[in-house]
Amino acid sequence: MQLNAKAREFLNQYHAGLCSSYDQQDAGRWFALTDPKETQLRDALLESADFLKMLTVADVDQLQGQVVPVGGSGLYTGRVADGRFRKKVGVSGNDYKLVETDSCAALTWQLLSVWANAGDENEFFQRVQEFTNLSFALDMLRIGFNGTSVADTTDPVANPNGEDVNKGWHQIVKEWKEGQQIITDPVVLDGDGKGDYVSLDAMASDLINSKIPAQYRSDPRLVVLVGSDLVAAESFRLYQKADRPTEKIAAQLLSDSIAGRTAYVPPFMPGKRMIVTTLPNLHIYTQRGTRQRKAEFVEDRKQYENKYLRNEGYAVEYPELYAAIDESAVTIGAPVPPPEE
Repeated sequence: MQLNAKAREFLNQYHAGLCSSYDQQDAGRWFALTDPKETQLRDALLESADFLKMLTVADVDQLQGQVVPVGGSGLYTGRVADGRFRKKVGVSGNDYKLVETDSCAALTWQLLSVWANAGDENEFFQRVQEFTNLSFALDMLRIGFNGTSVADTTDPVANPNGEDVNKGWHQIVKEWKEGQQIITDPVVLDGDGKGDYVSLDAMASDLINSKIPAQYRSDPRLVVLVGSDLVAAESFRLYQKADRPTEKIAAQLLSDSIAGRTAYVPPFMPGKRMIVTTLPNLHIYTQRGTRQRKAEFVEDRKQYENKYLRNEGYAVEYPELYAAIDESAVTIGAPVPPPEE
């Protein structure tokens, strides 16, 4: 499909506006962002994805270094006989490493033509901008939950969730102290009591009591991140047995609270994974001064490509405040018994 005249006019105006907003003559060439523009782009990405705003997303100066402390759990009050009580805030030996990260939000001629016919110029601009920012922001989350390695050349077909783009939070904790915070032994979630856990409440409670240090277990900031497959299985079980109003209410509130903790079903997190942590404990860093942008018409591919290049990476501030059951360990429902010989 060709780019219709209305869409081409709107897109030309959008492109000109993009140049102007970044003080550039030609957005079709790579250009670096100034400090205020870097902040503007970071804020736009945070605004486009609600879950991202709850994490620690920060700029750092170095390509690699020590994790930036934002204030974790622990005691900050006491006394000293000959002076003032103080607590040193820092994360000794917990490092981060950033890598080149390249994003491209491509809009096809067909989609742009549909958007142009569906509204006015302002609506068209908003859709293009929202699509671009949301694409970049969701990929940050997708890689954070699924990343396991850093490939020189990534393969999005074999690794559709960015598994080879960067090491995400789960992989970082897996490599910390021999993965002591991650349960990888097989467990069964079965509402009939035939497995290891009868409910998500039981699963989360065990995770907190076995993996989160005692002094942090009552921290009100602890939340439960739960995969969509686990929530679906638990909801089905509750509704199947919901012959009383209280059970129906429990099913409806499942995605809001688990084991007395606020619960979230994060985008792109593996469906059978469960995590207990504080959300600010999950960090995403971008190296200051490395953000580069480019937007261009690519006639050969019949699309408009919005590109974002930077050095970026992930970190966990306090690995001991990240406890998880790995998705590979979880079976939903009683396992099928082996056939008799």
